[in-house]
Amino acid sequence: MRRTVIAGNWKMNMTPKKTAEFIKALAPMVSGKDKCDIVLCVPAIDIPAAVEAAKGTNIKIGAENVHFKASGAYTGEISAEMLVEAGVEYVVIGHSERRQYFGETDKTVNLRTLAALEAGLKAIVCVGETLEERELGYTETLLKYQTKMALTNVKEEQLKNVIVAYEPVWAIGTGVTATAEQADEGNGFVRAAIAEAFGNDVAESITVQYGGSMNDGNAAELLSKVNVDGGLIGGASLKTDKFTAIVDAANA
Repeated sequence: MRRTVIAGNWKMNMTPKKTAEFIKALAPMVSGKDKCDIVLCVPAIDIPAAVEAAKGTNIKIGAENVHFKASGAYTGEISAEMLVEAGVEYVVIGHSERRQYFGETDKTVNLRTLAALEAGLKAIVCVGETLEERELGYTETLLKYQTKMALTNVKEEQLKNVIVAYEPVWAIGTGVTATAEQADEGNGFVRAAIAEAFGNDVAESITVQYGGSMNDGNAAELLSKVNVDGGLIGGASLKTDKFTAIVDAANA
């Protein structure tokens, strides 16, 4: 039985003080809603405040990035071991904004995924196509390639800690959302790639999220699709009422 995961990706938003206030307000709103895992992936500076505020709640804390080396001369980077010791359980890897603005490649996404899994983190691995790639008919080929590349050399026993998020780049922060059918199709391509690499049983067990402008208005329809096992949510995760509505849709 695949687990539904509703994960907020805060991007570069919220200070530590605002983080603590947000989680304290959110916690009673989502308390007992345990048909899904509830995760907030926050900026690195907010992690201590988030972990402290989430103690005793059903909210898990994630990071937004991780380096692939355990230590060394990598100014500004954070290792998987550091995240684990800070109380982080999840980490987003390969978000389209990281690929677009910070030079992430399929190779570095794979290395970061391996490092995260080796440290015991749950990796939310992002894949997705641009509008141009979709219009050229490359969606299936690209999603399968990105998925297989990201999971290269992942050990079978580590796959239980893998979540893949399909985030069509043309629907990230644009207000444009894929239709429920497009989301289901994209997630299906991801699942097919996992099946080709690891077998059908593994593919059917892995959570595949949708991550393109999911909000309180469209969550129920998106989550009703057979291949959509949750959401990686940007803007709507910064509002307690909107995020709670998505959690409610996952618990319906």
